[in-house]
Amino acid sequence: MGASGPRRGPGPPDGGWGWAVLGACFVITGFAYGFPKAVSVFFRALMRDFGAGYSDTAWVSSIMLAMLYGTGPVSSILVTRFGCRPVMLVGGLLASAGMILASFATRLLELYLTAGVLTGLGLALNFQPSLIMLGLYFERRRPLANGLAAAGSPVFLSALSPLGQQLLEHFGWRGGFLLLGGLLLNCCACGAVMRPPPGPGPRPRRDSAGDAPGEAEAHLAGPRVREAPSGGRTRRRLLDVTVCADRAFAVYAVTKFLMALGLFVPAILLVNYAKDAGVPDSEAAFLLSIVGFVDIVARPACGALAGLARLRPHVAYLFSLALMANGLTDLSSARARSYSALVAFCIAFGLSYGMVGALQFEVLMAAVGAPRFPSALGLVLLLEAVAVLIGPPSAGRLVDALKNYEIIFYLAGSEVALAGIFMAVATNCCLRRPRDGPPSPGTEGGAGDGEEAEAEVDSDLPPAGTEEPGGLEAVEVPSPGTGPSQPEVKMEPGLALESV
Repeated sequence: MGASGPRRGPGPPDGGWGWAVLGACFVITGFAYGFPKAVSVFFRALMRDFGAGYSDTAWVSSIMLAMLYGTGPVSSILVTRFGCRPVMLVGGLLASAGMILASFATRLLELYLTAGVLTGLGLALNFQPSLIMLGLYFERRRPLANGLAAAGSPVFLSALSPLGQQLLEHFGWRGGFLLLGGLLLNCCACGAVMRPPPGPGPRPRRDSAGDAPGEAEAHLAGPRVREAPSGGRTRRRLLDVTVCADRAFAVYAVTKFLMALGLFVPAILLVNYAKDAGVPDSEAAFLLSIVGFVDIVARPACGALAGLARLRPHVAYLFSLALMANGLTDLSSARARSYSALVAFCIAFGLSYGMVGALQFEVLMAAVGAPRFPSALGLVLLLEAVAVLIGPPSAGRLVDALKNYEIIFYLAGSEVALAGIFMAVATNCCLRRPRDGPPSPGTEGGAGDGEEAEAEVDSDLPPAGTEEPGGLEAVEVPSPGTGPSQPEVKMEPGLALESV
């Protein structure tokens, strides 16, 4: 499959076993993003059995999404310590166990702890490691790979929503949760696929007689684990919080927080909104499938578009454009009542939603670079968790109080559009650097503060001494002829994450 022999060159293979990793990442992304939304099909049955309102049942999806995002730093630490494959295997078991236990719940609190906390944690332990491993296998084709992996979300959403409706009609919500729990065991099979990229060249020296398990597995990554000079100690961090000082990361984190407040609200409440408007249950569930079908086309297409040489340096602006389009879609569709108007909304929403999904992680990796991507991803997901806990439950409470969905679309659309405007303005005003000016000497990597540095990295071949796996960050490595005197180089925290 192209992964058995040594790799040519210092960069990621951009293929070979990476296509199997991409397929597994496709499935994991589908479960991570599609599953919490598809569970909304069961909300009316839960409201009837537990005597609850929209805000009470919406907490199930919100807690699941909050765990998916909020445990990002924990996932980063576990992956650094144990590697991607063991963490994903355990995550698959936890996700399945959560839904199986939820089928026996007799109170809403039990649903929150099982379907919300346990399943959400299991999905988180699969989602982040799969993205990390995908970044290790792709560099030149990374935007396309991210777009194809992100397409798993609409594919699974379009399949899980009608499936959940059929399970609800034939087995009730308890039987549906039980069968969905068995379906989540496929995450374990995806975790088994995540083996490290083959590493050419000599293995790095050990600094001590014994290495921790995560360090021992990191040796499989070959020369990408850089050594300190003779007599120095290689230091590694489980979570690099210094990335918070990067201006590009700060802009991205604020954008994602604003985005997460409103992005998921229409998708979570759409099915119940349509049912309350008199749409038959099967047709209401099919609305999410329409979003998914459009999303399936939008994500790979947008990923391929972002990979073009002329557009890749400006991927942050494409991301902000996608956010503004999504927000305007919500605002313009607030008064949609008929089924045909809802279908039109789903088409426009699926297109803009797919663009956001295809670009969001590419923008983060371009901003902070591959070595710091795992830590940055964990911290960003933690911020998103807070926003997700605020957004959908607050929207459900407003629906209960006002009996009107119109204000929900206005509120969600304004938040997402504001995120897009902030991203564009901050990128243009705070992160741009003159083309002819040298990069700031105190800026690590150069790509963290604007698209200009990213363009320079993309347009040149990596230097001989650079051994990072596909990052856009121009790490300062002395050229071979600069002499033996070199400063001590810390092992980048993201590099140890290449273990399985």
